[in-house]
Amino acid sequence: MRVTDQIQIGRLESGIRAPLALIAGPCVIESEQHVHFLAREIAKVAAGPFIFKASFDKANRSSVNSYRGPGFAEGLRILKSVRDAGFVVLTDIHEPWQAEAVAESVDVLQIPAFLCRQTDLLTAAARTGRVVNIKKGQFVSPQDIGHAADKVASAGNDRIMLTERGSSFGYNNLVVDMRGLAIMRAFGWPVVFDATHSVQLPGAAGTASGGQPQFIGPLARAAVAAGVDAVFIEVHEAPERALSDGANALRLDLLGALWRRLQRVDAAANAPE
Repeated sequence: MRVTDQIQIGRLESGIRAPLALIAGPCVIESEQHVHFLAREIAKVAAGPFIFKASFDKANRSSVNSYRGPGFAEGLRILKSVRDAGFVVLTDIHEPWQAEAVAESVDVLQIPAFLCRQTDLLTAAARTGRVVNIKKGQFVSPQDIGHAADKVASAGNDRIMLTERGSSFGYNNLVVDMRGLAIMRAFGWPVVFDATHSVQLPGAAGTASGGQPQFIGPLARAAVAAGVDAVFIEVHEAPERALSDGANALRLDLLGALWRRLQRVDAAANAPE
């Protein structure tokens, strides 16, 4: 992730001349074998800075009957095994007490969009010393997400990333204002574009969210051209069978072509004039 003040994320060093980074993986841990398979396959495509993402618990599913994940202890064991295999790993936390334990298994702590203003959660994540990725809430303006970053920095941690994931636009719909990427980047932190959740249709499938994955490519290209530092994409080899967020996930076999195109867009957008 390109930002003047460099930050270290596991084995990835990010700076002003660093290449575009990819954050990718399944929405939720489905099995240990599955996350290792996806980590290996995505790494083949990334051919550069890559952070593997998977959640051990999806605490905000639409239905109480929806699959949430393998649970806290088992989920962290699996994520640590991915990290031990040599990958940089990101996962979400939902409550302050989780921060310290989760930080022992992963490189990046992610603050979910719905929780991006929770001061105790932000400062607990900050105190671990891990990189903190704050997802901008659907209800928060680009200008206001800077306050969340300030909360993390106030706890002595300036290893911060800000992620755009769309803003609520009526019922069951999201829209991305590309101006927001520049506004967020002006705070001085690396900015990530979440191409997956930006095409989500929250709650549109009744007991689950819907999605429009056909727009992942157009929005991601626009965001990269606008100057983001990384792209976040949830990936599954068979989205129709995914246990969470399959409706807005990218098929694994489509990732390579998309990522190569995004890298070309990034190179063109950052070419010397």
